[in-house]
Amino acid sequence: MKIEIHLYASLTKYLPAESEHKTWVREMPEGAEVSDIIGLMNIPDPSVKLIFLNGRHADRNTRLKDGDRVGLFPPVGGG
Repeated sequence: MKIEIHLYASLTKYLPAESEHKTWVREMPEGAEVSDIIGLMNIPDPSVKLIFLNGRHADRNTRLKDGDRVGLFPPVGGG
């Protein structure tokens, strides 16, 4: 199944060279979860604070479906 992965802010450094516009389209096996993407990209677990799946909040154990769009965000600071 094909998944569209978007990384934001400091996480963009984990995108592979062939990605375009902070987006990477990747084939994933059936039954894959968001945590599989994080592991595949070698992103340290604490570096991912927010996860969105098709524009809705999700967690690391959310199963993926063909055509899903995953957005990963680092912790955000400010004030």
